Amino acid sequence: MEYLKIDLHSVVTALSSSLDLVGIDEVKHGKRVAIMAKNVARELGWSRTDCLTLMHAGMLHDCGVSRVQEHRNLSETLEWDGAEAHCIRGEAYLRACAPLAHLATDIRYHHTLWETLVDLPLEASTRLRANLIYLADRVDTLQLPFIGTEQILLEYPAILDYARKQAGRMFAPELVEAFAQAADEEAFWLSMDPEYLDEELGEFSSHQTQVTLNLNDLRALALLFSRVVDAKSHYTEEHSQRVAKIARYLAGHLGKTGPELDLIEIAGLLHDIGKLRVDEAIIEKPDKLTEREYACIRRHSYDTYRILRRVFGHTPIPVWAGYHHENLLGLGYPFKRAPKEIGLEARIICVADVFQALAQNRSYRGRMPQDEIIKHLKERVEQGTLDGHVVSVLIDQADECYRLATA
Repeated sequence: MEYLKIDLHSVVTALSSSLDLVGIDEVKHGKRVAIMAKNVARELGWSRTDCLTLMHAGMLHDCGVSRVQEHRNLSETLEWDGAEAHCIRGEAYLRACAPLAHLATDIRYHHTLWETLVDLPLEASTRLRANLIYLADRVDTLQLPFIGTEQILLEYPAILDYARKQAGRMFAPELVEAFAQAADEEAFWLSMDPEYLDEELGEFSSHQTQVTLNLNDLRALALLFSRVVDAKSHYTEEHSQRVAKIARYLAGHLGKTGPELDLIEIAGLLHDIGKLRVDEAIIEKPDKLTEREYACIRRHSYDTYRILRRVFGHTPIPVWAGYHHENLLGLGYPFKRAPKEIGLEARIICVADVFQALAQNRSYRGRMPQDEIIKHLKERVEQGTLDGHVVSVLIDQADECYRLATA
């Protein structure tokens, strides 16, 4: 399986859902930005293809945001001085991801004032897309308290007035005019209800968005989101990438070859995507977690499984990644799977995850030396929680695995 045919629109939609988990309940901010921007673009007469590109940029515009406080600053302040940092990160992430690299420039400038943007050496279409995302993004900040309630019908005239007052400074006048035309109807605002958003987005899922990606492209998509996850804390920097490398290396020594190695690496890159929901204050807490905080940690592997089912549901990736906290006593989480239900690939990712985490500085302890990690893994095997064969292969290759975990 060197190539996979996927619906790129569905993939972007699912990955947008993971971004909505950044330390908060899913509020579908990226999806609302995408729908609003699309509605304005239609008012301007843009083509279906251009609308689709705009929607993808809208759904992924905050891919540079990993930390809860940064999200709060962006959602609670209309003009925040630190906004450009996540635009720069988002651009870098997307440029390294071939299937989505065409969105990078739009993301880079989606918090740039129009009065600045108009003088930058960019194509006119790029300026308009980036600024339209900015307009929709700021409008969503204003409408957020009223979404899903009839109160929005009383509040939206004030939001329209805000946009008009910013024409020429924050937003392009032609975009504001088109926005005012599109948004001067109740349906524009009522369609933002979470109950209707996925239906609106689903209208664009069709054979027209089916693309064939090779495994390098899929790996690039996985790497993009592993970078977002790992950026939540300096304690988890490059954790997912290193787990993926260790898992691939071990799998090769356990007889896996070809595309299987690629899929195991992709599952390793994505195994912690559910941690986007976890507040970094919990990840960085130096003391023992409360029961509630530990519950937040425990749910991340289930969120990983559910998110990946939307993207890679026709592959074993969701199971391999989602089972990385199951154990051979049947006492792991989130499914408490029996040993016979936990395949070798999930066992490999589990061992790689434990090994790399112990080799990395964490808020509650320092990096453990190689010999101590080996001792810990052996104890886990004796307890019956880790696969003894996988651990024995890791011990035989301990120097290289430790290099992959730390270098």
